[in-house]
Amino acid sequence: MSDLLPPRPPFTPPPAAPQRFWALLPCAGTGARAVAPGAAAGVPKQYQPVAGQPLVLHTLAAFAGVRRLQSTLVAVAPGDAFFEAHPSELHFTAPCGGPTRADTVLGGLRVLRERGAQDGDWVLVHDAARCLVTTAQIDALIDACVHDSVGGLLAHKLADTLKTASEGPGGVRVASTVDRSDKWLAQTPQMFRLGVLAAALERYGAQATDEASAMEAMGLHPRLVPGGAQNFKVTYPEDFALAEAVLAQRHLPATLERFGGPLAQAAPLPGKTFF
Repeated sequence: MSDLLPPRPPFTPPPAAPQRFWALLPCAGTGARAVAPGAAAGVPKQYQPVAGQPLVLHTLAAFAGVRRLQSTLVAVAPGDAFFEAHPSELHFTAPCGGPTRADTVLGGLRVLRERGAQDGDWVLVHDAARCLVTTAQIDALIDACVHDSVGGLLAHKLADTLKTASEGPGGVRVASTVDRSDKWLAQTPQMFRLGVLAAALERYGAQATDEASAMEAMGLHPRLVPGGAQNFKVTYPEDFALAEAVLAQRHLPATLERFGGPLAQAAPLPGKTFF
């Protein structure tokens, strides 16, 4: 009788759940160390002008080019009205900023959950003050980590000789030279699953200096994805001039296209590739 049964169709596994990606920019700090030359005191560094536009808008312009993102959340301090003058369908704000970076990120993760994000979704946390990140770098991070069991971060392999120091009556002096062959400078974005990241920050956020270090404290080992020297965090006054020089060389089309400005109609230089 079994010969009369129709042949079974080949097994087709159920389709995998679609990967979803969210970006989260902690933007609640005051940036006391970084005051742009000539800028008004008391303005957080992320809102200081760089190449004619507030610094954070350059950052958001890069994320606006990442087509796979569900949305980008800018986590601001309560009472911060800066983005009321800079609305966009490509990002939204929430007054979930806290006293520490970990508190702000945790607040942002709660807001993303309210927007429908699930524990298995990927979240890319990025420093608002890293205004030179590019869309291509963000996409490269997603491509490298989307199938990783942990996630990862952009990082830059240390190029300079690394010293330890001692301080005494003769001033600060070299104590030793450190092997730099396995040393990397952590950058952002840092990309992890929402549920695991929230658990790591709730447990280790007070000690963590970034999201990756909280994940490491959980016994996990994030992937290092090469970033670039230009993806630095604007921290000191001299950093503004360097960031402005890089953005001027890129000709600012991405920021101006997204947010407008006096050079919005300027033609790009021939042969240039931007963001």
